[in-house]
Amino acid sequence: MDSLDSFILGIIQGLTEFLPVSSSGHLEIGKALLGNKSIPKDSMIFTVVLHFATALSTIVVFRKDIFEIFSDLLKFDWNHNTKFIIKILFSMIPAILIGLIFEVQLERLFSGEIILVGIMLIVTSLLLVLADRAKKTNKNVQYKNSIIIGISQAIAILPGISRSGATISTAVLLGIDKTKAARFSFLMVIPLIFGKIIKDVFSGELIYDSSEFSNIFIGFLSAFISGVFACTWMIKLVKNSQLKYFAIYCALAGLLAILLS
Repeated sequence: MDSLDSFILGIIQGLTEFLPVSSSGHLEIGKALLGNKSIPKDSMIFTVVLHFATALSTIVVFRKDIFEIFSDLLKFDWNHNTKFIIKILFSMIPAILIGLIFEVQLERLFSGEIILVGIMLIVTSLLLVLADRAKKTNKNVQYKNSIIIGISQAIAILPGISRSGATISTAVLLGIDKTKAARFSFLMVIPLIFGKIIKDVFSGELIYDSSEFSNIFIGFLSAFISGVFACTWMIKLVKNSQLKYFAIYCALAGLLAILLS
């Protein structure tokens, strides 16, 4: 993997982590286009670094919200911010259970299953169409909603299903305000990403080659910068009901993936 490959894959991860087009699906397509030789066997550490970069970009965009939430939590102030943390914890349960129970089966899906990626991208397209047509409301995320949104996040583990697209669409279809749906969608994934990173680090399976440091760093920077841009942009797109354009893109990308296979 050279610097250009790292740069491209970093941008793909940064943009697609937040835009409703499936980061995992696009990384699989990107690997297929760049060729297997461009992605080394020890690319797990590269993937971990990219996810860390997008988690940091989320924290940067929502830094005020996160600071306020943790300030109230440390004060033991039982208000909407404390309740928000509990809802986030509820939303994590489905993904954690599925990730632990079906870890081996899920890993097999990330081995060049381009047909599956294509089909799931088309499913994402349909979800975005439904969400874009939903009526505007001022409803907040409720406890029972957080579990349902969490289930959609768990399903989005499948390559090709956009996590942000699935969770935002589910929230909007439940009648939740679009801006609040996007905020919940982006914040709910932070604990999961860091949890997965910690698990991977302590698994002993990460292989670090110092000669790859520059490529990994380039990937980190491109993922972080593009992630900040995509996260900020996505909030505006959801608020202005402009998801239909991504629905068209996902449908086309899905067809392309099926043809590539």
